[in-house]
Amino acid sequence: MTDTPLARYADLVGRTVFVSGGATGIGADLVTAFHGQGADVVFVDIDAEGGEALRDRLASQGDAPLFLPCDVTDTPALREAMATAEGRGGGLDVLINNAGNDTRMPLGDVTEGDWARILDVNLKHQFFAAQTACGWMRARGRGSIVNFGSVAPEIPVGNLAVYNACKAAVRGLTRSIAKDMGGHGIRCNAILPGAILTPRQRALWYTDQSAIDAMTALQCLPRELCGRDVAEMALFLASDVSAACTAQDFIVDGGIV
Repeated sequence: MTDTPLARYADLVGRTVFVSGGATGIGADLVTAFHGQGADVVFVDIDAEGGEALRDRLASQGDAPLFLPCDVTDTPALREAMATAEGRGGGLDVLINNAGNDTRMPLGDVTEGDWARILDVNLKHQFFAAQTACGWMRARGRGSIVNFGSVAPEIPVGNLAVYNACKAAVRGLTRSIAKDMGGHGIRCNAILPGAILTPRQRALWYTDQSAIDAMTALQCLPRELCGRDVAEMALFLASDVSAACTAQDFIVDGGIV
């Protein structure tokens, strides 16, 4: 797929969008998609080299997005980066809580340190980013928050007990934020991706065509899924086109049955 979006959302032009984990994988597709809509994109990632490369690539297609190196598990640093986004234009309009890590680990090998680390990157940062964003969005009476869950807890995928616990919790977190903030005009939804074949997934889990074929055979749509498929959903949820959508899970998995 090219960087050209399939749909245009006029209301996203000039809106400030903050994306966590935006340097590579699905995150890079999210940044690219929002940049293609004319949004003012601020993104963070622990991967400085990847973030800078994406920024420079998109700079050739218009105003460059702002990349800020940041470890999202460092809450003060995350809040500082978000404050930079809030200070641009009319303030932070859209929060995309994408950052995560799906490293697989046998159940018996998980230590307390592993538990804390996995929760920090997959769940804690989503809560505190949303908490921070809501403080600003309430004052303006609008905003869209998109959290990232996964279909992995439902399949389930092996050796992902802590990750799956986090991604299952994202669904409850999303509904709670939607309930608490709906009266202030803030919407909160979750995207649950399926087997999105990012470079990381291809390198670690889907290393040959037989593994890919086995996965796509479980889908109603027997094709390979890419980050662009997820990004198109995120654009819809960020736009006012989805103004009546909140507290919902939007599954992008090709229809795994």
